Amino acid sequence: MLKATLRSFLAHKGRLLLSALAIVLSVAFVAGSLIFSDTVTRTFDRLFASTSADVTVEPKEGLSSQVPTGAVETVPASLVNRVAKVDGVALAHPDVSVENITVVDSRNKSVGPTTGAPTIASDWFLTARSPVKLTSGHAPHGRGEALLDADTADKMHVRIGDTLTVLAQPGIFKVKIVGIATFTTTNPGAALVFLDPKTAATQLLGSAAKATSISVDAAKGVSDAQLKSRVAAVVGTGRYDIKTADEQAKSAAADLGGFLDVIKYVMLGFAGIAVLVGVFLIVNTFSMLIAQRTRELGLLRALGADRRQVRRSVLTEAVLLGLVGSTLGLAVGIGLAAGLIKLMSVFGMNLKTTEMVIGWGTPVAAYVVGIGVTFVAAYLPARRAAVVSPMAALADAEIAGVGRPLRNRAIVGSVVGALGAAALVGCVTSSKTSSAASLLGLGVVLTLIATVIAGPLLVRPVIRVLGGAFPALFGSVGRMSQRNALRNPRRTGATAAALMVGLALVGGMSVASASMSKSFDQQIDKTLGADFIVQNSNFVPFPKEVTDKVRGTEGVGVVVRQRFTPIALRLPDGKRIKSTAAGYGNQVDDVAHVTYAEGDTAAALANGSIAMDVDFAKDHDVTLGSTIPVEFPAGRKTELKVGALTDQDGSEGFGMEGGLFFGIATVEKYVPGGQDSALYVNAASGTSPDQLRSRLDKTLEPYPQVQVRDQADYKKLVHDQIAVLLYLVYALLGLAIIIAVLGVVNTLALSVVERTREIGLLRAIGLARRQLRRMIRLESVVIAVFGAVLGLALGLIWGVCTQQVLALQGMKALAIPWTTIVAVVIGSAVVGIVAALLPALRASRMNVLAAIAHE
Repeated sequence: MLKATLRSFLAHKGRLLLSALAIVLSVAFVAGSLIFSDTVTRTFDRLFASTSADVTVEPKEGLSSQVPTGAVETVPASLVNRVAKVDGVALAHPDVSVENITVVDSRNKSVGPTTGAPTIASDWFLTARSPVKLTSGHAPHGRGEALLDADTADKMHVRIGDTLTVLAQPGIFKVKIVGIATFTTTNPGAALVFLDPKTAATQLLGSAAKATSISVDAAKGVSDAQLKSRVAAVVGTGRYDIKTADEQAKSAAADLGGFLDVIKYVMLGFAGIAVLVGVFLIVNTFSMLIAQRTRELGLLRALGADRRQVRRSVLTEAVLLGLVGSTLGLAVGIGLAAGLIKLMSVFGMNLKTTEMVIGWGTPVAAYVVGIGVTFVAAYLPARRAAVVSPMAALADAEIAGVGRPLRNRAIVGSVVGALGAAALVGCVTSSKTSSAASLLGLGVVLTLIATVIAGPLLVRPVIRVLGGAFPALFGSVGRMSQRNALRNPRRTGATAAALMVGLALVGGMSVASASMSKSFDQQIDKTLGADFIVQNSNFVPFPKEVTDKVRGTEGVGVVVRQRFTPIALRLPDGKRIKSTAAGYGNQVDDVAHVTYAEGDTAAALANGSIAMDVDFAKDHDVTLGSTIPVEFPAGRKTELKVGALTDQDGSEGFGMEGGLFFGIATVEKYVPGGQDSALYVNAASGTSPDQLRSRLDKTLEPYPQVQVRDQADYKKLVHDQIAVLLYLVYALLGLAIIIAVLGVVNTLALSVVERTREIGLLRAIGLARRQLRRMIRLESVVIAVFGAVLGLALGLIWGVCTQQVLALQGMKALAIPWTTIVAVVIGSAVVGIVAALLPALRASRMNVLAAIAHE
């Protein structure tokens, strides 16, 4: 049996090729994502470990925010004197390092990275742990001199002697580049500017009495843990975080982990789609191969092979296929990881492919995915092969199941579909976002399973409609193509399912994204009353000088400042909620339309007051006039009175969770050193918006990072951000289509082999080669469109339910992207035509007599 199995596998290797490609793609994405993330993690672990001081004293880590505030937490620079006296300290140094800056050249063009990586300004203090070394020029001395890292200098064409402008929180100043520093370790993609240590704190923090941390080197014979304990005893741990080199490296790696996880999970998403779609292809392939090998399997049974041996034989072929596909997929995954590592250089992260990390878990995961998926997908076809009696097999009974009733599928599909529909109905009627989202996920999974199970039941009614015009348009060729698609509902359903999965995902996400865009448009129209919004391109706060320049621009009327800060609220129901609050100037009503359930803008922005969303207040037993304990960064605490409750939709609130906001004076009092995040600007009487726009653009020319946006620009910005998600979905669709095309090609190619004698007879009675090719193309088109119709119908249901979940967050508009849906249906027909090219060509080239004589 083993010899027979191996010979059978080798004899049908051509027919298994396309299934192997699906496995290769699945395994490649899994292996590539794991290798890439392991390589980056290992590289940065070494970087952080080699550059961290033995002990670091930092400000106490407090509240964090997804919205940049511009404030820099500091420690007293004088703290270094106390630390230096600790027993076991060899050297203590006050560090200055900030990221809230922008650097521009003489043409007012940004010198920083364009990929989202930060621009970091630091004091120049060279140690054995420094990630850079001076390779040309000299170290900076006094005000007006600076170093620039070599990668940024080369990319931005900056040379020694050039003058750059630094826009920092305390103010704007110019520096002359007097030297170039080159990375001795991996370049993380940031732009580095180094200033004289004696002036860095003044220029970057506003005071020589401040530092961002204290770096401590241990004396010989003193461990990091011992030194940490001694330093903590002197400076205390109430206001400061004291970390060893290992702890600092782990903290830095954890900060980087979020970025790596995004890439890793995106690639694993691609792998998941490839696996899911590939399962349908493999099931179909083995089902058809077993049907074509009916006589061969029957002979094995007649010669003494029992059912278990036949089933084991088919599963062994599946394992061999998985083994080959996994091996090739692992190799392709290594290449994919190498490509990603090269791609990271575009983002300024210069990794080396020679340092690629292939841990033991990567090949294990690759083979588990490849062999496991193939084994599971081939299990049902193998069982079908085993249950056929020798006599039935020798009589050429078709194991593929053309004649078997679909009663069981109808029952199971109906039950699973009913459960899925109930979950989706529960999602639509739920009033809580968390419950609605959970029910949505459950409903999506169950309805997808139900559609796959019941798909063959829908083949005959749907394809009769989709192919109803074929006889009239293409005559007998059209009629035969339609009947060929109807001949085996299971095969047609499984082939179309591969395309259905991808298109259901795209349909659902297209509805969700279109609804989000429309909702945001309506919210912007409803709430935004300012002529212009002045913001940084990356939403990072800007220096006070920008605010002053805008105020001084001719034709400017109202200017309302906005700042953000992370806060923590201790609410009456006992819960401690962390969120982000906004601070606004007093003329908010001139630039925004706020709906209040109780109170008004004056009460909301008054000193000692806070405003919040009315639903958030109800959920936490807050009423107008309640006094709420509030914690700000750096441990600053106060109590604020609820001065107003807003009745805005969730996404229209001024803050993040809870729609929290107060007067900007409150932010300035409890978060000193912050920066404005945005300015809402109205034109003065007698000045048109167009006139003011041109004047603001001219005023802000020295600040290339700051942009002026009107309502249309703001809408476009939101659309572009939503489009990023949509592009990812389209990429997933592309992968699903590639594998689905392989599935259609495989099905048609095996179908042509299965119908060799039938094709020969058709050719013998006068069917032309051109007509034969058209028949196969039409069959392919109707199968592909059938998959598209099922997928889009399912996707539209998912999309509408997703929009209902978004509505609980204020995004209440529903939009159906009909253009996208029509384009997808047309595209699926094109996919069908492309997939049929090779099978149709092969069928048309068959020798008629040899085809008729085919066994």
